[in-house]
Amino acid sequence: MLGLHALRSHVPFAEASDGVAIHYEVHGSGQPLLLLGGQSNSLHWWDSVRDDFARDFTVVATDNRGTGRSDKPRSPDAYSTRRFAADVVSVLDDLGIGRAHVYGTSMGGRVAQWVAVDHAERVGRLVLGCTSPGGKHGIERGPDVRRALADPTPGAPARALLDLMYSPQWLARNAGPFTTLGDPDMPEYARRHHFRASGRHDSWDALPSIVAPTLVVHGTDDRFNPTANAPLLAERIPGARLHLIPQARHAYFEEFASVATPLVADFLIG
Repeated sequence: MLGLHALRSHVPFAEASDGVAIHYEVHGSGQPLLLLGGQSNSLHWWDSVRDDFARDFTVVATDNRGTGRSDKPRSPDAYSTRRFAADVVSVLDDLGIGRAHVYGTSMGGRVAQWVAVDHAERVGRLVLGCTSPGGKHGIERGPDVRRALADPTPGAPARALLDLMYSPQWLARNAGPFTTLGDPDMPEYARRHHFRASGRHDSWDALPSIVAPTLVVHGTDDRFNPTANAPLLAERIPGARLHLIPQARHAYFEEFASVATPLVADFLIG
């Protein structure tokens, strides 16, 4: 395995246990930090803040299977949040990284939970952003949100998603392009498999076994993944801290980067 000094010259693919190729990128220097993004999104989810983290950390960002340059298996059984967690550990193995901090948002936060549960020795500090424990204990988005996202009117779901991710004031100042609205080149079957994997996530019984120091971050105005999930996670994970960002929606890490990035970086540095 390669040490950190060899990262920049290494071919950026790792092989998962089932042979699926997982693409990743490495930026910056310092302690390793694994960034895990949202459902049906590639590593470009992090484009707006990646370089800020790379000033202090060796940032490793991955394309989940089904997205970006990673392989896109057709079987639905090849997709689960626990499987995604095993994939990113394969990336750490490929890079020769024994332990990394882990920051996951949205579905990436669900994946990060399994990394911390199943591979505790590989996690330094853990940040769970705008995410949920899933299962019967998780708080689901409301029916109004589900209706808006399923509206068959051309362009309506995209407009609804933008409204869930960002405040109107921020959208008025930022015309895009937006890198948090899904991988545009993702096959439809893989998109369905991601949706299914995220929907079947349930880490509730395992959360008390997490030993990594944990920070839970959420926007107070998040209706896409309701804010009520944040205290559930913080109370379930031993010693976890909770920080709510006022007025922030689902993409708090981008719109409120001036608050969220220093908050997370300071926690990770410890």
